[in-house]
Amino acid sequence: MKTNKQVSVFFMLAGILFCICLVAANLLETKVFRVWGNISLTCGFIVFPISYILNDVIAEVWGYRKARLIIWVGFAMNFFVMALGGIACILPPIEAGADEAFKQVFTFAPQIVVASLIAFIVGSFLNALVMSKMKMADRNKGHFDYHFSMRAILSTLAGESADSLIFFPLAFYLFPLIVSGQPVLTFDIMLGLMVTQVVAKTAYEIIVLPLTIRVVKFVKRVEDTDVYDEHISYSAFKISEI
Repeated sequence: MKTNKQVSVFFMLAGILFCICLVAANLLETKVFRVWGNISLTCGFIVFPISYILNDVIAEVWGYRKARLIIWVGFAMNFFVMALGGIACILPPIEAGADEAFKQVFTFAPQIVVASLIAFIVGSFLNALVMSKMKMADRNKGHFDYHFSMRAILSTLAGESADSLIFFPLAFYLFPLIVSGQPVLTFDIMLGLMVTQVVAKTAYEIIVLPLTIRVVKFVKRVEDTDVYDEHISYSAFKISEI
């Protein structure tokens, strides 16, 4: 197997899709839908788990350093789209009130933006870190399908749990409490949303595992690459090391 510091076509495509999924998830997060009874999910659920699957694929095939690069690129693209949406909302409409529907989608409350970006960074890096560490521990053990499946499930569980534990309390409880003295969601509802999100997204990962395994095997074969993160820095800020 060979390793190199160049960016391949498959890596570039995975990175682009990763960024698109993150941007789409943030736009879809503004709507909550009822699943069954009192169980609800944000519409970001439709696409957000795909970003964690892509994170798994990138960390598995190209290693933690390239996953780190893509995570920061995704962070920048998220911020960029939010900034553009904010500017567009400030610009005067052609007729008074003609942009109300637009604003409902693209007006990001500051607490949502901050909570979302913090949760994304922590959750994504924890996902990549667990994936990388487990791959090193599984080296030379064989049974790729089993070991990769465990890495993918546990890394997603860790990342999604961190994401939910940060985003929901900050966005819907702590920040609104500080700003207005009143949380947006009660603690019980918020806790239910958090648990539902983590369980549902992890289940999503498990359901699509057969496809993920095939994609990983295909990319490894075509790229002739299978990176093990030996002697690397796990610092989140060494972006230049790819």
